[in-house]
Amino acid sequence: MTKETDDVKAVEALGAARDKIVTELRKTIVGMDDVIDEMMIAIFARGHCLLVGVPGLAKTLLVSSLAQTMSLSFKRIQFTPDLMPSDITGTELLQEDPETHERRFKFQKGPVFTNLLLADEINRTPPKTQAALLEAMQEKTVSSGGEDYKLDAPFFVLATQNPIEQEGTYPLPEAQLDRFLFNIMVKYPSQKEELDIMRSVTTDDEPVVNEVVDAKTILDFQHVVRRIPVADHVFEYAAALVRATRPDEADAPDFVKKLMAWGAGPRASLNLIIAGKARAALRGRCHVAIEDIQALSLPILRHRIIPNFAARSEGMTPDTLVEKLLKTIPADEKLYKK
Repeated sequence: MTKETDDVKAVEALGAARDKIVTELRKTIVGMDDVIDEMMIAIFARGHCLLVGVPGLAKTLLVSSLAQTMSLSFKRIQFTPDLMPSDITGTELLQEDPETHERRFKFQKGPVFTNLLLADEINRTPPKTQAALLEAMQEKTVSSGGEDYKLDAPFFVLATQNPIEQEGTYPLPEAQLDRFLFNIMVKYPSQKEELDIMRSVTTDDEPVVNEVVDAKTILDFQHVVRRIPVADHVFEYAAALVRATRPDEADAPDFVKKLMAWGAGPRASLNLIIAGKARAALRGRCHVAIEDIQALSLPILRHRIIPNFAARSEGMTPDTLVEKLLKTIPADEKLYKK
């Protein structure tokens, strides 16, 4: 049996696992189909998510339920103005050996040593503490006392922000926002979904969420996702889309030159491809389509482009600019095939 055949079977297994995970999540979560899909894509693409939504939309419940279905350890940190970097990464404690009475420092691991970390309201803590978490996200290690401590694998951070309250907050700089694979907008439920939530949550029933996959299986699936091939025309389309966001590009659309202050960097192109691979695999496909790139453009680009004053004065948001870009950049694969 060839490795390609093994990968095809692994992709089919991943698609089946996705369906089972969604079924289990439906026991506690109503609606949020796009949010669930994008979070699962991020996990299998080895990325992190920034969730933007008002309080009370079941973001914490979703993350804890997802951790249960995937048999992952889960911790939550409530970010506050007085939170210190050591409250996240850990600290050196002076301990005495009961036999030799020798004193030495021992590293006490912080809550970042987990599989699934919920960083609640990350913009409520000062930049120094934000940077400590973001460094751990990027390097997958924590340094203390001259020693490097590897984080548990898989490691996935879900950070939340409240879009309403901005007083007393510390907005993440663009360079740090760029470290998040997705910026996911969590919207209000529909009327039907809200009624379903009211009926299910106000009873005495406690649904049991069963495990579907474990950490080792997730790591194996992550490797399978990386091995999914991508055709040249998909690379070309993803590059064309990202490069078109940059107002200083000679062939950028006129509305981009007029309304955009800064465009997305090369990390956006990379993320479109790897997330496209994960999206295809979760749907049981062994190839990435242009449709995958289009479907992921909003959560990948919305926090990587900056509208200028003219755009804001016209009521244009990053989302409206990305949507306009998707209509402008041709998606016909024949144009990209040489």
